[in-house]
Amino acid sequence: MRIRNYSVIIIVVLVFVNACSVDKYIPEDEYLYRGADITIKPDTTGIDDLKNVKTELKNVLVPKPNTKFLGKYPGLYFHYKAQREKPGIINKFLNKKIGEEPVYLSDVEVGNTQDLILNRLENRGFFYSRVSADVNTNDEEKTGTAAYDVSVTTPYKMESYQLVADSLLLYQDMKPLVDESKFFEEMRFDLAKMKQERERLDVGLKEKGYYNFNSGFLIFEADTNQYDNKRFDLYLKIKKDVPNKAIIPYKISKVNIYPNNTLESDSIVKDSIRFNEKTYVQDRDSIFFLPKRLDPFVLIDEGDFYDPKVSKATSRRLGSIGAYKFINIDYQEIDTLATDSLGILEANIYLSPLNKRAIRAELQAVTKSNNFAGPSLAVSLTNRNLFKGGEIINIQGRFGYEVQIASGNNTGLNSIQLGLGSDLIFPRLLFPWSPRENFFKYEIPKTKVSLNVDYLKRSQLFALGSASASFGYIWNANRYITHSFDPISINYVDLINTTPEFEAVLDNNPYLESSFTQQFIAGSIYNFTYNGMVDQQDTHQVFVNTTLDLAGNVLDLLSGNSDEDPQTVFNLEYAQYAKLDVDLRYHFNFGEGSKIATRVFAGYGMPYGNSDIMPFTKQYFSGGPYSVRAFRTRQLGPGTYNPSNEEEENGAEEDPDVIDTDYFDRAGNIRLEANIEYRFPLIPPYVNGAVFADAGNVWTSKSDDNLPGGRFSSNFANELGIGTGVGVRVDIQGFVIRFDLAAPMHDPSLEEGQRWTYDLGSPVFNFAIGYPF
Repeated sequence: MRIRNYSVIIIVVLVFVNACSVDKYIPEDEYLYRGADITIKPDTTGIDDLKNVKTELKNVLVPKPNTKFLGKYPGLYFHYKAQREKPGIINKFLNKKIGEEPVYLSDVEVGNTQDLILNRLENRGFFYSRVSADVNTNDEEKTGTAAYDVSVTTPYKMESYQLVADSLLLYQDMKPLVDESKFFEEMRFDLAKMKQERERLDVGLKEKGYYNFNSGFLIFEADTNQYDNKRFDLYLKIKKDVPNKAIIPYKISKVNIYPNNTLESDSIVKDSIRFNEKTYVQDRDSIFFLPKRLDPFVLIDEGDFYDPKVSKATSRRLGSIGAYKFINIDYQEIDTLATDSLGILEANIYLSPLNKRAIRAELQAVTKSNNFAGPSLAVSLTNRNLFKGGEIINIQGRFGYEVQIASGNNTGLNSIQLGLGSDLIFPRLLFPWSPRENFFKYEIPKTKVSLNVDYLKRSQLFALGSASASFGYIWNANRYITHSFDPISINYVDLINTTPEFEAVLDNNPYLESSFTQQFIAGSIYNFTYNGMVDQQDTHQVFVNTTLDLAGNVLDLLSGNSDEDPQTVFNLEYAQYAKLDVDLRYHFNFGEGSKIATRVFAGYGMPYGNSDIMPFTKQYFSGGPYSVRAFRTRQLGPGTYNPSNEEEENGAEEDPDVIDTDYFDRAGNIRLEANIEYRFPLIPPYVNGAVFADAGNVWTSKSDDNLPGGRFSSNFANELGIGTGVGVRVDIQGFVIRFDLAAPMHDPSLEEGQRWTYDLGSPVFNFAIGYPF
């Protein structure tokens, strides 16, 4: 959708902004609170980290002022509107979604805030600091602010840190942990860091078996008597009267596993099966989960010391099976005497299964940037724990109908898509030999077998049938890294019932014809993903995805290197190529919902041996809502190629029956893209805005007369499609609906010297689900 006139949008925005004035609603004796400012005045030079200290002090300022948008208060406005005698349905709805209670200057307790600031300063070592406050009002705007002047003293710094030990076994286990402390000489007194140190020691002791210990049993004492220059010695002790069971380690005496735990079966007496020194509690006559299949997921062993890290890893591994809804690991203490130096625990692992079978239907209304729109239906059936080893089979049927609208000569073109696929997932490694024990420490790999058949019919063009099969593995090396390897990946595509019009297109375009000829693809695919964005609060977030796709090498050996060219296997001409692409993303998180997101993508496919060009399904294309958004899907490139020139030569503009083949022509085996986007909150927490710029294109590695200007060259930087735009994202609990409006700035299909278009009057509208990168 192209929007050429912005006046209506501007008028609507201005009316909305002006309508959100709240001055008339503020009571006569009140002032709308607009926040506070802090000024820090150190009593000496050389005090480190004052910027972070100021930021931390700002966090204690309460209350927070009402949210502003374009200089107005929409949340506050709709709150006031909802308080009327007859607010109306719309005002009630908007108040519920974005309304805010008013924050007045009278709500600010200045004295209490001063105490909070002083308390925070003392917790950070700035003892004997002073705080003064002032309140300012603006009668014309009916607003008020607060200002705090903070006189900061020289902080106390640490001279030494040591553990006050005695003969208890606990101290012997604590000593190595204390020696690993990040506390250092000259460190400023910091209560928050001391709390973190206690928690670190608590975690370390629990991993050594101290089941009943907690950080509250540790106490720090600071001694300043030895110094007169704001120095202190820090001592770590165990509090008095700590229970004996808190200072002894615990061992696991027994491990009981309940593979089919349900509320109905709690009172039923079940059989016990011993396997690998663990007890599996389930009926012998109707075993739910085979012990030999479940045992590798359980890392808790009888005779080991209690370790919460092992419990967490066991829970994570059991959850990765995909057969269980709830996983509960419960430890029961066996009676321990007060004089005992070792405690005993019994571990009970309760596993509550998901429903064995599930059916799901999904109906969508799909609209694409190439002007195809229509409904699609997907129905999937899931059967879990198929062979009593956690196996899962998914069977999915797909139906879609699309019609092309508002696309010149091609308006009314339609397509029908039918598909049937199945995935069989084994939660273990199916391999000729087993790797050594604990080779996969974080997660046991899954083995996945997939079969799919699809049928696609495009009116006035062709019908396309395809079948694919794969066998491979997927596993997480840690919480950031995922590996996927398909040693066997087979794909066969066949053009069926091509129309004379499409046959003519193929005859006139040998490059396109060749890309459809070799549609028997057999090879291997490896994918590596590093996802540092799982830590959403980190300032620096990195994502890397790379895929290596190799095809045809094994088939080339099987073909026997015969004299025929191209060679075949099973009377099928096969493709041979190597394809590598890298997707690199970096996000800089400012906090409070604002960030800069960047992305660089590079991909190259190299046909060789039995192939002169890449198969059509393996080629790259550019443009669309997840690419260069100022250009529609498959409407950019390759290189400087401009299909309108070809249409003029072939008389396409004069003949309404000529089929637009942009969809097929505008692809290549080289792709480069770069994106940058600034994201910020508009109406927190649901509506966010964005300003972005995209650049990219695709190219071919060989010259082709049918794609003039499509070959990659050293002048590629001048052949990038560049666009910029703005967007709105509606984020509802992680489900993101995205609207982007982008205008082309640099169009490589135009003549050199005319490519910088700055065509702000003809933007491209993109509607999509999820963030682009």
